[in-house]
Amino acid sequence: MKQYFNFFDFKQKVNYKTEILAGLTVAMTMIPESLSFAILAGFPPLTGLYAAFIMGLITAVFGGRPGMVSGGAGATVIVLIALMKSNGLEYVFAAVALAGILQIFVGIFKLGKFIRLVPQPVMFGFVNGLAVVIFMSQMEQFKTIVKGQIQWLSGSPLFIMLGLVALTIAIIMFFPKVTKAVPASLIAIIVVFALVFFFGIETKTVKDIASVSGGFPPFHIPKIPVSLETLQIIFPYALIMASVGLTEGLLTLNLVDEMTETKGNGNRECIAQGSANILNGFFFGMGGCPMIAQTLVNLSAGSRARLSGIIAASTILMIILFGAPIIEQLPMAALVGVMIMVAIGTFEWASFRIINKMPKHDIFVGVVVALITILLHNLALAVLIGVIISALVFAWESAKRIRAKKYIDEKGVKHYEIYGPLFFASTTAFTEKFDVSIDPKEVIIDFKESKITDMSAIDAVNKITERYAKLNKIVHLQHLSVDCRTLLKNADKVIDVNILEDPTYKTAID
Repeated sequence: MKQYFNFFDFKQKVNYKTEILAGLTVAMTMIPESLSFAILAGFPPLTGLYAAFIMGLITAVFGGRPGMVSGGAGATVIVLIALMKSNGLEYVFAAVALAGILQIFVGIFKLGKFIRLVPQPVMFGFVNGLAVVIFMSQMEQFKTIVKGQIQWLSGSPLFIMLGLVALTIAIIMFFPKVTKAVPASLIAIIVVFALVFFFGIETKTVKDIASVSGGFPPFHIPKIPVSLETLQIIFPYALIMASVGLTEGLLTLNLVDEMTETKGNGNRECIAQGSANILNGFFFGMGGCPMIAQTLVNLSAGSRARLSGIIAASTILMIILFGAPIIEQLPMAALVGVMIMVAIGTFEWASFRIINKMPKHDIFVGVVVALITILLHNLALAVLIGVIISALVFAWESAKRIRAKKYIDEKGVKHYEIYGPLFFASTTAFTEKFDVSIDPKEVIIDFKESKITDMSAIDAVNKITERYAKLNKIVHLQHLSVDCRTLLKNADKVIDVNILEDPTYKTAID
């Protein structure tokens, strides 16, 4: 258990002052977001704060890397809205717990490594789309309810809100030039709060969203029938929630790895997320996953250890228990300003500088992923589609690389030296390389610079040999790698070829 409680994961000295201040800043930005998403989904407001506390604490201590922050994230909550409307809150808690179990299985079986399949253009699209989503979500704070109708702020309330947001952004931008000893985001929140409080400025506060007072998260077993029918109802939601949470979590982990030039543990993060979501299901929390916005707030505040996440989670619990009257007076304008700066910092501005150097298909992939993220708020779907498009493009480009060098040796044997991978996309081009009707009686197909990779490739080789066999011509395969020979041996019922003995490369099959 020593590794789990090690705040010095990367042999870095912990700056306790920085970690504590960063944790307080994260807590201030997480509270309104968790409340907003809980209300959006129709959950009791406290389920959002409980999720922020439970997810934040468990993943801070046991998660895959220092610096990451988890909480009641909108990406996972959005998945559960339909279940809430159709079956109610008890089914939601059960689905959250089941999602946690699925996430633990992913970690135990070390499936987190598959995040490596996400190419860089997909990451660009994901991050840029998420930055836009974070920015656009702040626009909701410029709305108010008048006579039961949601309306945009206007007149003095709008100008006050804009002025306070602008002040917050200005402090965050320029305060680091004075000192970096205290996070600029926290200073901005304190200054704007003091300004509003002492001058009696009328503006939107956290209390206008929901009350944040309450007790410890209560133990609660979901009151649902234990049956196969119940499982059929909650399993699809749990599976999607688990997928979305892990996708966002592992992508966030990779992003933090790049920013801090350190290495996290994806499988450990999966287990930590799953454990936290199981606790959410039994302690009245709406569940969640790593939150990239709060993670970036944490990193920008200078945090590089686990302590800030623990401080943030503990602060949220203390606020629920004791500090609600003060936190409810925080101006939303200050929190909006912080989140806008997070959105600006999240966006990969470098993608504009290198766009002229990127292949067109990479640009297309990045744009598609960003649009899906923005329009559907479905991060898992966006990444999945991006990976699929990238894989198809790769297959197409690889298929075009198959080529053959032809010559006849002094013995009258025709040689085909194949270059490039032989797989499902390149089989047609491969078969077109052969002059079956005019070739001599003996032919050697040399795979020294190629590789047979799948069943489609085996079938293509089989068809070529059949065409030669009909003309009573012999085909030999040369320089096959061990795995290629294994494929052919396993397919001996569907293919009939001669493997040329080669003492140098030992390609003969026993």
